[in-house]
Amino acid sequence: MPRTESSKRIAGFARRFVDLAGGYWSGPQKWKVRALSVLLLVLTVVSVLVPVLINLWSQRFFDALEQRSMDRFVTMIVAIVGIIALNILNTVLHLRVKRRLQLGWRAWLTDRLLNDWLSKGRQHQVTFLPGDHDNPDGRIAEDIRIATEYAIDLGHSLIYCVLLLFSFTSILWELSGAPELTVFGHTVAVPGYLLYIALLYAGAGTTIAMLMGQPLVHAANRRQGYEADFRFGLARVREHAQAVALLHGEGDERRRLSALFQGVRHGWHRQTRALSNMMTFTSAYSVLSTAFPILVAAPRYIGGAISLGVLMQTAQAFQQTVAALSWPIDNLPRVAEWKASVERVLGLHDALQRLDVEVAGGGDERILVERLDTERNLCFHGVTIAETDGRPLVERFDLTVEPGERVLITGDAGSAIRLFRAVARVWTWGSGRISLPAHTRVFFMPQRPYLPHGTLRAALSYPAGPETVRDAAAEAALRRVGLAHLLAHLDDAEHWDEILALPEQQRLGFARLLIRRPDWIFIEHATDSLEPADEEAMLDLLDEEFPKATLLTIGSHPGLEAHHRRKLVLERRGDTVRLHDGSATVAERVA
Repeated sequence: MPRTESSKRIAGFARRFVDLAGGYWSGPQKWKVRALSVLLLVLTVVSVLVPVLINLWSQRFFDALEQRSMDRFVTMIVAIVGIIALNILNTVLHLRVKRRLQLGWRAWLTDRLLNDWLSKGRQHQVTFLPGDHDNPDGRIAEDIRIATEYAIDLGHSLIYCVLLLFSFTSILWELSGAPELTVFGHTVAVPGYLLYIALLYAGAGTTIAMLMGQPLVHAANRRQGYEADFRFGLARVREHAQAVALLHGEGDERRRLSALFQGVRHGWHRQTRALSNMMTFTSAYSVLSTAFPILVAAPRYIGGAISLGVLMQTAQAFQQTVAALSWPIDNLPRVAEWKASVERVLGLHDALQRLDVEVAGGGDERILVERLDTERNLCFHGVTIAETDGRPLVERFDLTVEPGERVLITGDAGSAIRLFRAVARVWTWGSGRISLPAHTRVFFMPQRPYLPHGTLRAALSYPAGPETVRDAAAEAALRRVGLAHLLAHLDDAEHWDEILALPEQQRLGFARLLIRRPDWIFIEHATDSLEPADEEAMLDLLDEEFPKATLLTIGSHPGLEAHHRRKLVLERRGDTVRLHDGSATVAERVA
């Protein structure tokens, strides 16, 4: 029963990997990919031909030495030069074809996973799902590389060993002859006895190695997880270097990274113990494999049944046969690392697939967002916002926001942000329906705008390309928000999220707003880092530049109310939040 379950797990693992990555051979460039694969197979066959030629050469060379034949000695020198030339040509071609396949497969699988991850807010939504799919950056950058490169390396070496086994099995069978063995007074001929010894020798070695190597698979998986956590921690520090410096948090970050590195250390030591156990056996096995075939065949040479050349040919054939049968022993650490990386890639893929199933629901299962030609308002129909585990957060409500309205949303900030995320289709947990007018431009302004690495012009135009922003438009937008001092650096490529202070970044968000010119604007605390006078200037900008746009703002600053005519309050009551209209208060204050 355990063996059956293990076989099912292996078959299931292989099927999942083929379903994910096998499309490379059936995609748009399938004929090119298949041609490269066939060429790689042909070159692998030639690779097997080389040791066969060496084996035949070895027999003739040592016979020439034993016979002290100079003519045959010179002939063998010429022959080995030809074999070397063939091996060089084949090895170089094989390397180029194999690496081309590896890079192409990695690029294809990376593109597939990136498209799944960076689509419809999945990169944000997947972080809320339980399961083993953390550090997607490491899984895409490193684990896909290992999964594809090692798969081709291991597949090639396995095919090579299978072909090598078939080639040298027949050679070893012929060289073994049919020595006679006397058992209980009966003489029995044992043809191909060296082949049986090689099979038993390699089979015993493989069985022992597989049993000793089981902990290595688990150790490799855990170590890669620890390494990914450490890389992610370092990336977080780099991303928030300015905030860490301002708060003098270097000591705390060092302690946190040291704690993460302790995990790396633990994973390293665990893998070292597993490797040590494995190497204890393989080191003895590899040395014994060199001497064992000579010891086995030497009695026939001493007895005069075979020549020195045949002895050396037999030893090489035995070694090649054992080497082919020892593929599991030689590749177990690499298989363990490959399997661990494949599991990590499959973990992310499965999470994205599960997310697609979850967000595919509507009505009673998920919040459905529609863009309708017949709709001119933003309407919430029986909407309930829930946590990712299904617990209700915002109680059921109905709401209509008409074009041109200025709506201020106060109260529970987390619920307000989830409300905006629901409109943006990235928070689907809950129920009900949200409808927006079709063919209108919608713009979301987070508290801190995302500034991609590149030119300032690219940051202004994001997510459109920098070529969409002309000099005049960029200059007008930057001057309007008080960032004229950045005009000289419009086409400088920098890490602008590190160079610009947070108030400047928020001003740049308003400059981006001027470039985009949307009809519906959703603002999330996008002025809270500005001085009161500067905040007022940005709010005046909204009134003057977008008088007909619909504005929904999350914020609690007193100065915001003068620029809004309607107020919605998200009031927390125990475990849930209730939405109610507080517009009367705003009207009184404005009056």
